Amino acid sequence: MDAAISGATFLAQQGAVAQPAQTADASKAASAARDYESVFIAQLLGSMFSGIKTDGMFGGGQGEEMFRSMMIDQYAKGIANQGGFGLAAHMQAELLKHQQGAQ
Repeated sequence: MDAAISGATFLAQQGAVAQPAQTADASKAASAARDYESVFIAQLLGSMFSGIKTDGMFGGGQGEEMFRSMMIDQYAKGIANQGGFGLAAHMQAELLKHQQGAQ
């Protein structure tokens, strides 16, 4: 057990093991939180759009079905960039707390 600990310590001292960031970067945390919220919103919208038929008089047919996921992703990014559901602000705060706690 002692050899494993000293080996890990040696690697950390040599810089072979990645070290956590020493400074909290608010802009990166905000971007990551907004991206996370966008994915969350896309999941919700995907469930909502799954019940909409693509056939019929005003349906887009096969083309709409094929590109629907991309459209939903863009809707989700737009919603998240406009403020979203408020999830990104909470995620950013938690990310920054986690980064500061790791220092």
